[in-house]
Amino acid sequence: MKFIADLHVHSKYSRATSREMSPESLWKWAQLKGIKVVGTGDFTHPAWFSELKTKLEPAGNGLFGLIEEFQTGDVPASCRADVSFLLTAEISCIYSKNGRTRKIHCIVFVPEFAGAAAINKALSKIGNLASDGRPILGLDAKELLRIIINESSEAMLIPAHAWTPHFSVFGAMSGFDSLE
Repeated sequence: MKFIADLHVHSKYSRATSREMSPESLWKWAQLKGIKVVGTGDFTHPAWFSELKTKLEPAGNGLFGLIEEFQTGDVPASCRADVSFLLTAEISCIYSKNGRTRKIHCIVFVPEFAGAAAINKALSKIGNLASDGRPILGLDAKELLRIIINESSEAMLIPAHAWTPHFSVFGAMSGFDSLE
């Protein structure tokens, strides 16, 4: 089945992001743009995570739907469609390894609130998750992966921003020269 997804978004709790970002606005704009699956972004932020738990309900397939009472806004009949959400977060890892500073952004996908809550609990022992929707942790990306998988066996982690110039997996300031 083909569909359009946008899995790398941010909430109103991330720097340089619109204060209008909400599950309702993501739901509305996803319909208008033809997006079937949209990431929630920033599930590591405590206030955003609370809002997500209030406004989303499991669809039974690792995705979530916006609870009907929150489905508001003018969406033309020609654009109305089912929109699903996937719990996502971006984490900025900045650490030293083999004498080099490493800076890499990682995206985490989690199919259930319990797994996201367990990840949040583990990561809150390492850094301040409430400081920004995209937390910065002094954590090796491999250690982040270990934590993610340990806390939610169904979760997935991928490097973010493959082509952006600074902190992507191939970025000039990432400290990496290859995926290996």
